[in-house]
Amino acid sequence: MSHQPRSNRGHRERNGDQRQPYDDDRSSSRPPYYSREADPPPKHVREDPEVEHRDSKCTHICSRRGIILICTVLTNTLVLICLIAAHMVTSGLSSAVGLGGYNINSNFNLQGTQLQQARELDMQYSQMRAPGLYGGIPFSLVFGVVSLLFIVAANKPPYLLPRKLLVGALAFQAVGAVAYVVAVGLYLHFVIRVNSTDVCVRRERLYASNGYTWMNCEVSGGDAAVALFGLITAILYAAGAGITFQTIRQVKHYLQERKRRDAERQQDRRHPQRDPLRADTTFV
Repeated sequence: MSHQPRSNRGHRERNGDQRQPYDDDRSSSRPPYYSREADPPPKHVREDPEVEHRDSKCTHICSRRGIILICTVLTNTLVLICLIAAHMVTSGLSSAVGLGGYNINSNFNLQGTQLQQARELDMQYSQMRAPGLYGGIPFSLVFGVVSLLFIVAANKPPYLLPRKLLVGALAFQAVGAVAYVVAVGLYLHFVIRVNSTDVCVRRERLYASNGYTWMNCEVSGGDAAVALFGLITAILYAAGAGITFQTIRQVKHYLQERKRRDAERQQDRRHPQRDPLRADTTFV
């Protein structure tokens, strides 16, 4: 009777009942995830680096700074389009001749001396408005292209970008905000001044006598659209300058924090080599 439990114990041992410690480890409360201090996960657990690279590019381009710069490119394009449209609409018969290529006499109720006078007034008025057009086109093009270049150049995390690039973006957006406000004011002042000339007044009377009351000396809808989109662009540049300034401060704080942590790690690597020696000496 006393030998049966031993044989049963030996039978259980032979059948593998000693796997209890392995089962306890498996049923412990530790999660089956890899901790930060543990070894890195296998290669099949890691994410594809190509996917991470593409996601990071989209993330950095579509950041707050990137979205604002993309919007400024769009508003600069709208300013350019409205400049050309406003000049074409207010050019009168000159624009019709340049674009249509058809007989003006069949489309306008002007004949004889009135037609010749309308052509001369349109030409003079277009020449007077030309500085606003030729100055506004390169202005909007330059700001739009430079904004696009900053979008392409800033496709990395902020702390990996050169500090000169961030400072340059800040300066560019600050200058753009001020420049667009000044440009809108000068453009409206220029348009109002041209519309108050004797050429515009005589032109308005000539067209009004033939039923074309829309050709007047008031600020046109195209000019108002130029001013509106110009102010929107100035607001976007101001907001982008503020966000870029915050980004520069955050990057500076991050780099200082990383430098401090690196110094602490170097100190931690040096101290453990000295402390055990002191402990052993004290124990002896």
